[in-house]
Amino acid sequence: MIEIEEQPWRQMVEHARSTYPNECCGAMLGSLNDGQKRVVQAMPLENTATGSQRERYELRPEDLLNADREARGRKLDLIGIYHSHPDCGAYFSETDLKNSCPWYSFVVLSIQKGEFDHANSWLPNPDQTAAEKEELVHR
Repeated sequence: MIEIEEQPWRQMVEHARSTYPNECCGAMLGSLNDGQKRVVQAMPLENTATGSQRERYELRPEDLLNADREARGRKLDLIGIYHSHPDCGAYFSETDLKNSCPWYSFVVLSIQKGEFDHANSWLPNPDQTAAEKEELVHR
């Protein structure tokens, strides 16, 4: 299960709305205790995908490393990555799966016509061949 506190949840939704019709992306920082993940900070990151960003996002490896350093500096963990899907559902695409890291949670926010619609969290398996839906709780 992943629980996202009110402040980071609002930031994630606003980030997704503000980049519409393109995909946004960012990191989620928090704590991990006995399989329970709690996100206390959202860190918006730049979508560096070349070409159209309507159906794709890309993170610079150094941005993810900086997010991890920021988390450790605050005695937190890098819990996972969030990104948006403009005008489609909050599913985990083949591209998402191929580019995933099996030790992170991946929250996908569906933005329909510029407004938040729904979200899901996904856990890719170690082979990156499938992803299981993770219980998502947000305030």
